[in-house]
Amino acid sequence: MAVSRSPRVCVVAPTPILTLTIESGAQDQDTELHVHPGGQGLWVARMAYSLGADVVLCGPFGGETGTVLSHLAEKENLRVRAIGTAGSNGAYLHDRRGGERQELAFMPPSRLDRHEIDDLYGTALVEALDADVCVITGAFPATVLPGSFFGRLVGDLRAAGVKTVADLSGDAARQAVASGVDVLKMSHSELVEAELAADDSVAALTAGARRLIEPRGDEMRGVGAVMVSRAAEPALLVTAAHVREVVAPSVTTVDHRGAGDSMTAGIAVAVGRGLGMAEAARLGAAAGALNVTRRGLGTGHREQIERFAEQISVHEVDEDGRDRRAGAGDQ
Repeated sequence: MAVSRSPRVCVVAPTPILTLTIESGAQDQDTELHVHPGGQGLWVARMAYSLGADVVLCGPFGGETGTVLSHLAEKENLRVRAIGTAGSNGAYLHDRRGGERQELAFMPPSRLDRHEIDDLYGTALVEALDADVCVITGAFPATVLPGSFFGRLVGDLRAAGVKTVADLSGDAARQAVASGVDVLKMSHSELVEAELAADDSVAALTAGARRLIEPRGDEMRGVGAVMVSRAAEPALLVTAAHVREVVAPSVTTVDHRGAGDSMTAGIAVAVGRGLGMAEAARLGAAAGALNVTRRGLGTGHREQIERFAEQISVHEVDEDGRDRRAGAGDQ
């Protein structure tokens, strides 16, 4: 994969979360406690930085958890644009000594008030205007921010000519679609849950993605490209002109969490570099595939990911999933 300049990536992270994980030490009887900045936006930002991007992170930080979070994020070389909040950031405690993540406690983040929403919006807008691409991640729980926040931001950035990549679901995704987001990443289960796809077959998922690209209604702009992640199955890249399957070499999964966020980061970095969607899909799929071989969410090494991307096939399929192998140009 050809490597170009390092892009500037703005990541909008509505709900950064402090993660605490209990691990087994070098000796079975030993116990280790790891503390990291987490949440969808942080995991996307971490992987984007690993891929060589200059990353600016915009998000709310408040309370004890917010103080620790912002410090840890900066230690990971992210340029944090923190919005002060009266409430606290969320946090969770996981026990992974048994090999699988077992949630012991979860503290949800505080809902943002209208002044905090205004501050986050203004900060994200200004920072994104100086970026090559803006990645917009969702809120967890969704009640932290109204869906209109995401639609307004996508619309204003579109008007300014800034590329947008969104990893959203529910009302936030619908608002981003209406405003014309450039790239939308959704999982197959999210498409089914949104009743855009009847099931998880290639034909149904493709039809669902088509509805996002060519939505009905005069006020719906639609999406430029939809990347549908399908867990262990090949991802689908759907545009107005093409349906492509993105096939990565099979790898053994250590931890599947964070793979979708790493995929989003890879796509965004490629878009920021000015690459086409086929190359963006390769880099995204490589980042996601290698992430599952690691225990750190949103982690990886640029050289390994870019070499792995060369092993990923992006080829055309019929809308029912049959391999065409022809005309899979980088459009």
